[in-house]
Amino acid sequence: MKLGLHISDFTWPGGPRGLRADLAGVARAAEDAGFDRVSVMDHFWQIGVIGPPEHEMLEAYTTLGYLAGQTSRVKLLTLVSGVVYREPGLLAKIVSTLDVLSGGRAMLGLGAAWFEDEARGLGLPFPPLAERFERLEEALRICLRMWSADADAFEGEHYRLDRTLNVPQPLSAPHPPILIGGSGEKKTLRLVAKYAQACNLFPGPDLTHKLDVLREHCEREGTDYDAIEKTVLFNFDVGERGENAGAIVDALGGLAELGFQVAHGSVKNISVITPLEVLGREVVPAVEAL
Repeated sequence: MKLGLHISDFTWPGGPRGLRADLAGVARAAEDAGFDRVSVMDHFWQIGVIGPPEHEMLEAYTTLGYLAGQTSRVKLLTLVSGVVYREPGLLAKIVSTLDVLSGGRAMLGLGAAWFEDEARGLGLPFPPLAERFERLEEALRICLRMWSADADAFEGEHYRLDRTLNVPQPLSAPHPPILIGGSGEKKTLRLVAKYAQACNLFPGPDLTHKLDVLREHCEREGTDYDAIEKTVLFNFDVGERGENAGAIVDALGGLAELGFQVAHGSVKNISVITPLEVLGREVVPAVEAL
């Protein structure tokens, strides 16, 4: 099993002036600890379950570009981008650029978006849910078109591109892996089976059922279920002195038995390097064999 670090809050003790150095230190510590990937929030305001909207929030792809220059191995992605935040052609270009400049370490994390107050507040489009899913599927098709040798026009219900030219192409072959966030059984998991190389599910008692639903969609789409990377959100709280490390390993072992390859989530007190060092010393070696 692999671990992913999700950076979901940028309100740190050093304040905005300290973020540049603090972020670099955290990303390097995660890489040194053996984490497989680092993700950031793709929001412009903080979300309610973490803090008030006035908390610091950095733009995602600018941040990932910075982290690409501070690291050498970890994969880089958003968890996840809302489809209405950027036009799909621009999004494909942004991820292509990140992939080239990181040496082939970009992933595309994408979802249907949900934070209406944020979108309305900043003047971003926020159509009804059904349309957002329609746009999500078209965006996936556009990204795949732009990551191919086909530069012809694309005309869908919601997007029209006269020429899907994208130079340079990403370094990742055949393209940056696509991760779709969410666990909706009728639409989200169907899109995973049809277009994605990874999914990200929320923890809970229904995980086995969600994987069964994904397997059924894969059978209908003719997709190899085993080829899709299963990721689950996980909160890494090692405790004040690392006393929770054993419980974390046990929990990850249970998730691995269900079929998950990646546990991806936040680390408590992330602005302090020590929790990442504890995870690298006591958790990563134990879960790599799972």
